[in-house]
Amino acid sequence: MFTNNLGYPRIGSNRELKKACENYWAGNISQQELLHAAQQLRLHNLYLQKEAGINLIPSNDFSLYDQVLDLSLTLGVIPARYEVLGDKSQTDLYFAMARGYQKDGLDITAMEMTKWFDTNYHYIVPEFYKNQEFSFFSKKIVDEFIEAKANGILTKPVIIGPVSYLLLGKEKEAGFDRIDLIKNLLPVYIDIITELVDKGVEWIQFDEPFLALHLSEKDKTALIYVYTEIKMAFPDLKVLIATYFEGLGENSQLAVSLPVCALHIDLVRNPEQLQQLLDIVPDGLSLSLGIVDGRNIWKNDFTASLKIIDTAVKKLGKNRIIIAPSCSLLHAPCDSDLETNDATLTPQIRDWLAFAKQKINEVVVLKQLANSENITNAANSLKSNIAAIASKKTSGLIHNTTVKERVASITEGDSKRNNPFSIRKNIQAKILNLPLYPTTTIGSFPQTAGVRGWRAQLKKEAITLSQYEALVKKETEATIRFQESIGLDVLVHGEFERNDMVEYFGEQLEGFAFTKNGWVQSYGSRCVKPPIIYGDVYRTQAMTVKWSAYAQSLTNKLVKGMLTGPVTILQWSFVRNDQPRKDTCTQIALAIRDEVADLEAAGIKIIQIDEPAIREGLPLRKEQWREYLNWAVTAFRISASGVDDATQVHTHMCYSEFNDIIEDIANMDADVITIECSRSQMELLDAFADFKYPNQIGPGVYDIHSPRVPNKEEMVILMNKAALVIPKEQLWVNPDCGLKTRHWPETKQALAEMVAAAKELRLKELALS
Repeated sequence: MFTNNLGYPRIGSNRELKKACENYWAGNISQQELLHAAQQLRLHNLYLQKEAGINLIPSNDFSLYDQVLDLSLTLGVIPARYEVLGDKSQTDLYFAMARGYQKDGLDITAMEMTKWFDTNYHYIVPEFYKNQEFSFFSKKIVDEFIEAKANGILTKPVIIGPVSYLLLGKEKEAGFDRIDLIKNLLPVYIDIITELVDKGVEWIQFDEPFLALHLSEKDKTALIYVYTEIKMAFPDLKVLIATYFEGLGENSQLAVSLPVCALHIDLVRNPEQLQQLLDIVPDGLSLSLGIVDGRNIWKNDFTASLKIIDTAVKKLGKNRIIIAPSCSLLHAPCDSDLETNDATLTPQIRDWLAFAKQKINEVVVLKQLANSENITNAANSLKSNIAAIASKKTSGLIHNTTVKERVASITEGDSKRNNPFSIRKNIQAKILNLPLYPTTTIGSFPQTAGVRGWRAQLKKEAITLSQYEALVKKETEATIRFQESIGLDVLVHGEFERNDMVEYFGEQLEGFAFTKNGWVQSYGSRCVKPPIIYGDVYRTQAMTVKWSAYAQSLTNKLVKGMLTGPVTILQWSFVRNDQPRKDTCTQIALAIRDEVADLEAAGIKIIQIDEPAIREGLPLRKEQWREYLNWAVTAFRISASGVDDATQVHTHMCYSEFNDIIEDIANMDADVITIECSRSQMELLDAFADFKYPNQIGPGVYDIHSPRVPNKEEMVILMNKAALVIPKEQLWVNPDCGLKTRHWPETKQALAEMVAAAKELRLKELALS
């Protein structure tokens, strides 16, 4: 019986990769220093897994930014606009593709970014063209295998399978289907495998997560073609196909018929698939059982997992069973041993947790228990595990009768505004008196090292609360004055008191716990520290009213109240696994509803409830969509519907495809929605136009995830595109996301250009009238 890991977190326990990349981008360290820091992280991860006892240790799971972008560079899928960077290193070319490039007289846009299936991880979307050619451009996958081998570790290289890679991308011209590129693409995969085999590779893991989704007949044919060709070319190579995030469903027979050595399945997301697969697995195919949750932080229930393993062993025998996490541990924090602050994470709750390092150990202990190895150690681990699981089930920390009763008493009226938008918009127009193409931002402004330092000083008690609040007030006022000076129509307070758009709220809600080092990668160098929802959620006091009211007192212009919506708080937290997610989301919605009511009572006339994760939470299989969308949309409406018609409710969504759920977005009934549209050049608006979306919409006119500063003309062009498909009376002008991660000089310049663009659009309309 083998142990297998699909991938390990690349950021480092103390976010070493984030710091190294950002220092490199800022010019503080050399490329050699960056690559050395990356190598140290890779080797640390490899040794950790080897010492724990993992048999199939991955390589090429490390990335400086994103594994899909890594593969695009490997395969020479480099858009033509980057050809002018020919004299740059591969590293700088790579970062330009991810972040854009604006220096040396050049101005090149970044590649599009979107969510990795139903996670909060973002990947860089490959761009495909008709008859595209591929080449073995970057040797990263080979270099990292050689590096590991030189350090005494024979790894299993991990690479996104060719079919899934094509499906992850987009056609950038009409007239072809990207899956038709498979015959151009496969020869380069063969070249990669050839070089790996020459270097001594025994196992290769091909990630084909699309096997867990609905596939077209062409997709299925491509999968059979690819793995048949690989088997013919490399008959002795041990190939493992990894699927995750869902069950194989109708693709089960296809998956087990592919000529490979092993198939990995996610038994956390879909435990029901095991029995179906055991009935059809052919002789010679091993199953990698993904039984340790790679996407949450709760300890594995060894007793339950051993039953699953035993079921599989009875059918296939021990030598055809591999024990593994459900998916790459990229989505988990690094090490719960680093959580030593009992004030924020009590010993009782900490005893329920397992991060990536601990999950690796869980995989090994499960193998030992199932294989009767290292009996004393395994038995002690089992005893400890049983105690932790029992403690979590019976703890008095988890349940609150009042909260459950309030959820049970919700009526249909709690999720409806007083009147439909067609009536509300006229009431709001008279009260708010906004111009055509009103301008605003999404909420946050740059959090400088100084701002972050104030919070750190407060935590260390180096400054008093009153001193801290005085500093935040000063920063807030300066931000209000800046927004007034450039002529923004609807202002925000800047959110300088907030550490994170989810963590900030979780800290003020009951039922949440927090980590010190529980970081996970969201995209590139952006890391988030999801709170842990361990019990029933409720609000005991106002969370944002103080700062929103203060900002509004500084200006005669409208200031938005800024909240995070219930679905996003749910999605971007590690959620309790002892009740349906719907119930937890409804509890959060009621807490946000109370906050919305308090903001309105404090005189805030516009309230934004961000829901960037609502599309992300959509199940991967369409037959499960309706149930999710019903409760997710209802949760948002519960949070937003307790206010008068005159109060304008905004929401924000980013990096999502909306076509399939546009009716449900309309059913959220927000007065204004702002969305990411700049990287897609307004493509995402087509769904809203085709649907004839009735409410107001702000298509983001510049990409805040890139440091480049767009000019006024660029934004006017984008808004003119928008006005071709959405009536101008419905359009707002705004960035595509919050500005927290940007720097002040570029932020000020970009927003000034944005306001100038809106003024030019108004002048054009005035001239036409």
